[in-house]
Amino acid sequence: MRVVLTGGGTGGHVYPALAVGHALKQRGHEVAYVGADGLEARVVPEHFPFHRLRAGKLDRTGLRPRELVKAGLGLWDGFRLVRRLKPDAVLATGGFAAFPFAFAAETLGVPVFLHEQNARLGLANRWLAPRARRLFLAVPFTLPPALEKKAETVGMPIVEKRVEREAAKRALGLDPDRPVLLVLGGSQGAKVFNEKLPELLGPFLERFQVLHQTGPRWLEATRAPGPGYHLAGYLNTVLAWSAADLAVTRAGAMTLAEAAYYRVPLVLVPLPTAADDHQRKNARLYAEAGAAVYLEQLELERLPEVLLSLDEARLEAMRNALARFDPRGSAERIAARIEELW
Repeated sequence: MRVVLTGGGTGGHVYPALAVGHALKQRGHEVAYVGADGLEARVVPEHFPFHRLRAGKLDRTGLRPRELVKAGLGLWDGFRLVRRLKPDAVLATGGFAAFPFAFAAETLGVPVFLHEQNARLGLANRWLAPRARRLFLAVPFTLPPALEKKAETVGMPIVEKRVEREAAKRALGLDPDRPVLLVLGGSQGAKVFNEKLPELLGPFLERFQVLHQTGPRWLEATRAPGPGYHLAGYLNTVLAWSAADLAVTRAGAMTLAEAAYYRVPLVLVPLPTAADDHQRKNARLYAEAGAAVYLEQLELERLPEVLLSLDEARLEAMRNALARFDPRGSAERIAARIEELW
């Protein structure tokens, strides 16, 4: 088959598509990618042929005429690219960059498969789902009856690679003999984490070393509270998760899936402005399963209290609970189902 992947804007949309793309390529299929000017434009070309389109990001809080124009131009680009690339199937992983090409493919009769990473359908997937061939879910959640029959839970495709813990620590410049608390604010970083967590975590540096991803634009402005607090603009996540014993993170779907794969207990602080409030839904799902502790951003001052409550018995229980969300094999499952259902 010739399969075209589409989706973008954030790592949570791009990296799952890449994982499935590599699984499809290993099965002998031709793979290409359609996206906009987000993270996908920088990351994808080293993996697959990349075709750019224009895409408008619709703001739920108000009308933005320029984005509406870009959305219209994106649809024009989408139809043009479907006719040019002639895909046998399309896998769309969500985000505003996925909609134009996937919508055009559906309209022109190409089988479209969707993957939803969060515990609620994103806007693009809600619009695309009624005509999609299949809806793949990273985690189970309730859907309308018309969509329930075409949905199946397959997990979250990630890069399934581990590094021995001490080797990962050495590669990151960390002390191989000390526990590691990982701080992740998403691929772009989180300003509130950068401003508050060094002060809140400083008193714990005798208990563990901290590895804090600030996001590239915030690195220079973020100050470490002392030795053992390591700042990085961007991290190799395979090394970072391999080294981590505990993590304080946002509640994006990719972060949660990686934590489950590496069995790293979580303190989740969901982004309060996330679209459709999906990060809170994700965080509640993990917290109710016993795999994480959930803190609202306004409760960050309680972080020291939470960390003190996490003894080894509770951490072990959280690691065991994370097994429920283990994404291993997800990319292969999706690739196989696309073959079966095409």
